[in-house]
Amino acid sequence: MVHASLSKLGFVIGGAETFIRALLEIVGAEGTLMMPSQTWKNLDPSTGVHWEEPAEWWPAIRAHWPAYDKEVTPAIGMGVVAEMLRKWPGAKRSDHPARSVAAVGKHAAYLTQDHDLCNIFGEGSPLDKLYQLNGHILLVGVGYDKNTSLHLAETRANFPGKKFSEESSAMMVNGKREWVTYRTQAVDDGDFIRLGQIYDNENKVKLHTVGNADVRFLEQRPLVDWATAWMERNRV
Repeated sequence: MVHASLSKLGFVIGGAETFIRALLEIVGAEGTLMMPSQTWKNLDPSTGVHWEEPAEWWPAIRAHWPAYDKEVTPAIGMGVVAEMLRKWPGAKRSDHPARSVAAVGKHAAYLTQDHDLCNIFGEGSPLDKLYQLNGHILLVGVGYDKNTSLHLAETRANFPGKKFSEESSAMMVNGKREWVTYRTQAVDDGDFIRLGQIYDNENKVKLHTVGNADVRFLEQRPLVDWATAWMERNRV
């Protein structure tokens, strides 16, 4: 699972294409490359995702925002690398209308299939499947606040303040666009940077440098297990 900011690397000949080709070469024919391809503006305006539009426009947004189409709908705010990967030859993309992932390689179909509408990051999600495969996380020019695998820990951890909320997205249902409301766990990345700093220190995580970017390469399972226990101790 790769989270990357290409601009943090500095000048890369060939840009995102070169970056993806390099990663695919590294993982090889038996490997799989996965990145977030989220379309989080396909959520109800009341959640704040359409902060630039006035509230009086919200009914029109709910009525006319395009239904999620995994072949067409662009990723939002995920970076140029993730947006290119979702269009890469042979890429697979999950069906979640707001929190999709894209993948290329041996396990791409398995990782992206059956992405449950209500269980975005938990059991059976792409992140959980990566966990079951003993996958890795690569953070390039980004910190733990961008590390979505910590949301898997969040779903596993038992802490008093765990909350659930209703979200809504435009979807195609039986060939017709519908505004669908679904219940899911409310997630919060507010403590992810602090959590990551503690994890780095306790586990002596090596910080690499590629170009101008800080790079971390992590085993996902130990991080998720550690973060689950940390949240159970520290979240209220």
